[in-house]
Amino acid sequence: MTNNATTAHRYAVYFAPHPGTLAWLAGSHWLGRCAAQLQPLPQLDIHGVAKDELERLTAAPRRYGWHATLKAPFALAPGVDWLTLHHAVQTLAQGLRPFAMPPMVVERIGDFLALVPTPAHPANTEIQAAAAACVAQLHPLAAPLAEHDLTRRRAAGLTPRQDELLQRWGYPFVLDEFRFHMSLTGSLSGADDATVELVQDAADQFFADLPPLRFGSLALFAEPTPGADFVLLDHLELGA
Repeated sequence: MTNNATTAHRYAVYFAPHPGTLAWLAGSHWLGRCAAQLQPLPQLDIHGVAKDELERLTAAPRRYGWHATLKAPFALAPGVDWLTLHHAVQTLAQGLRPFAMPPMVVERIGDFLALVPTPAHPANTEIQAAAAACVAQLHPLAAPLAEHDLTRRRAAGLTPRQDELLQRWGYPFVLDEFRFHMSLTGSLSGADDATVELVQDAADQFFADLPPLRFGSLALFAEPTPGADFVLLDHLELGA
């Protein structure tokens, strides 16, 4: 764990492969940064896509590190410290059982690309349950959402249900609105169709040989200071 663990601006609970594994290295190289070693990594050379364009398209997810969100970034509630959070995540992890993930495929979700589980796979039910447990059990440790964060979220155009979830849980894409995904790009709105197609084709090929993922731990990340890159602090193993 890093020294900034006790003073972080926000924390998050993610699904993330363990550092050093092929799954972690593949995703981190795709994004161009390792959130465990805290260093930049060389990105894929995609023919027809300029390096600075790929860097721009992957900038948003690169800041957060290679992950899928389970409990979105939150500040600690008054009176809650790092040790309390760590213990709560550890207890939560021990109450969940590990399982094999569905095969992962590249898909466009709205205006970004992500690695997502194959639809209609039985393990998707377990993913949803694990994410819901993270949201519900850790919510008491989170500070209420600031008014400016509420305004920012609403500016994106939420459905009534998403707004309801935002007010209740501090994040609009939880429970029935949750969709497990590992972001490969930020918004593609500024890229031309040919570039998007090249990037998606490259992602398809790059992740095609990814070994099957296993949901065996909860990853605890931190944003040390507002706007800083997220850092992987710890992996809490799931119960047997």
